[in-house]
Amino acid sequence: MIIRSRNIHTEKGVVDGFLKVQDGRIVSIHEEGKGEGFLDYGDSHIIPGFLDLHVHGFGTGSFWYEKTEESLNAMARSMVKEGVTTFLGTTGTDDLEEIKESLVEAKKAVENWTPEKGSRILGVHLEGPFINKEFKGMQKEEFCLDPTVEVAEELLSAIGEEHVYLMTLAPELPGAEEVIKYLHEKKVQISIGHSAAELEDIGRLKGYGLGGVTHMYSGMRGFHHRRPGVVGAALFFEDLYCEFAKQTGMTVSHEAFRIAYKVKGAKGIMLCTDCTGLAHVKSPFHHYIRKETYIPDGESVLIRKDSGEEYRLNRRDVEEVKNLEMGYFSSVKTIMEKHSISLEEIITMASENPAKYIGVFDQVGSLKEGKKADFLVLDNHMDLMEVYVEGISQKIHKE
Repeated sequence: MIIRSRNIHTEKGVVDGFLKVQDGRIVSIHEEGKGEGFLDYGDSHIIPGFLDLHVHGFGTGSFWYEKTEESLNAMARSMVKEGVTTFLGTTGTDDLEEIKESLVEAKKAVENWTPEKGSRILGVHLEGPFINKEFKGMQKEEFCLDPTVEVAEELLSAIGEEHVYLMTLAPELPGAEEVIKYLHEKKVQISIGHSAAELEDIGRLKGYGLGGVTHMYSGMRGFHHRRPGVVGAALFFEDLYCEFAKQTGMTVSHEAFRIAYKVKGAKGIMLCTDCTGLAHVKSPFHHYIRKETYIPDGESVLIRKDSGEEYRLNRRDVEEVKNLEMGYFSSVKTIMEKHSISLEEIITMASENPAKYIGVFDQVGSLKEGKKADFLVLDNHMDLMEVYVEGISQKIHKE
């Protein structure tokens, strides 16, 4: 397959030319074609696919609530419609045996994935259970644990350490230093989250593998001029990435995002969604920010607004449920519009940085010969036209 565009966004800059795909990989990017047939996208932009390293559920699937191989497959089908071509299924702080059982399911999803199934299920992100109860957020307090190498080994063994790419933990907890060193040896990236750590704690342990912070500003000790905390450390240390979840402006204000962007620049920010898949709640759940309650009802979910209004959605119909949470591409467009951020900077934050963070930039995260042929086609209004995973069109629009 050969793609023609005047705007192919490669590692070396924008190319007016041809991108050739063979056996799922990019084999060449040239300014001139060789007379072969090609698919002409004209002035449309060809950019790398997005990576979501922190997502519990979205659309028709929820690993957070359902914890099955099929839930991850359903997420893959839904997320690819938002431009996500690679993601990490993200666990929560649950009963330890429940987490391990979910990891067995994740292993099946990872090993059985093919590009026809949608977004690549690369592996998992373990959010907890080594988190601080003081900043638990939506995580379950009764299952928060002090870190031990023994439990970390159990978790990695349940899925296979090669499938664990990222773990969120609180580095100030007793036993954290040993676990951080263990995970670093296993090449698992470590993110600071749900944490009351001081800047000094983070500075001392950073060299052992602390690479960034999970959902910047949320679930962490905030900034004080005499006690900078996790937020201060994230802004102070140039080599720490700030992960930002979907930019609705509700969980993190647009001004707060702008502050981090001014300090860190695009090179220091990673985008994700941290969606949970609200259509798949197992019991009534009240969302205090959205002011809605989600009530399971067979294959439907009933949404009851605090105002009293009610409506029902089919939880297996992506077109019905995709707007329950802001998706990746919608978040990207919001960031571009609110902050006048360029497409090149979006590529840095949504593709390049996440791939570098978990050590897969040699495979994905940019358009370059030899890499996976994961790319998006955007029109000049920055709307998503098409998604390719390993060169296979994902047919993202409803027929």
